[in-house]
Amino acid sequence: MPTPHNEANLGDIAKTVIMPGDPLRAKYIAENFLDDYKLVNSVRGMYAYTGNYKGKEVTVMASGMGMPSMGIYSYELYKFYEVENIIRIGSCGGYKPDLKLFDIILANKVFSESNFALTMNNDNCHIVEGSKELNSLIERTANETNIKIVKGNTVCTDCFDVYMTDVNKFLERVPSDFNPVGAEMEAFALFYTAKLLNKNAACLMSVVDSKYIKEIATPEERQTGLNNMIKLALDSSLSI
Repeated sequence: MPTPHNEANLGDIAKTVIMPGDPLRAKYIAENFLDDYKLVNSVRGMYAYTGNYKGKEVTVMASGMGMPSMGIYSYELYKFYEVENIIRIGSCGGYKPDLKLFDIILANKVFSESNFALTMNNDNCHIVEGSKELNSLIERTANETNIKIVKGNTVCTDCFDVYMTDVNKFLERVPSDFNPVGAEMEAFALFYTAKLLNKNAACLMSVVDSKYIKEIATPEERQTGLNNMIKLALDSSLSI
């Protein structure tokens, strides 16, 4: 049952999807973490691979960048491919001085100025929460595997916050009690789509930049940092 954006047939995609933004990261995960994987979508270069992780079927699929792209792919996965759970894994900017390079954030609630919810569902909603069930499972898995995570609220922006003319003006518009720990560009669309369709969604993010961070990571450090997040998402999927 292909869509205009996905050539996979019904049954080609697992009930749980791990979703990086970058198609090449999806390819990397399939090649390095999955057994017996196969490419099930390549439309627009948005790769999706289904395989086995420690004996359990899982799909890794890219979302692209930004809320519109995430909105399309998550909606179709939930609505047309009977996916129940999506765990986004991505990069983010850190907003707290105690965050270090490659610290892993688990999003609790997400704020966005976007009209995504209004346009999609005539709902003037700007804060949405991730799945409590999935978040609890991820927290438990992190404890069991000794992977440190920071759970907190995050913001989801329509443009790369580094390119904002004045990010502080944006932050002044965030509700005063929201206290975001980081920023990315896809989680609001994922969480809201999951809420609309009564599905489950979570978002893990690895800190890759911050005004408080001055050091530059080596390629080896970058890969190791992202691998911890990938392993946490995949290990969490085993208990779903």
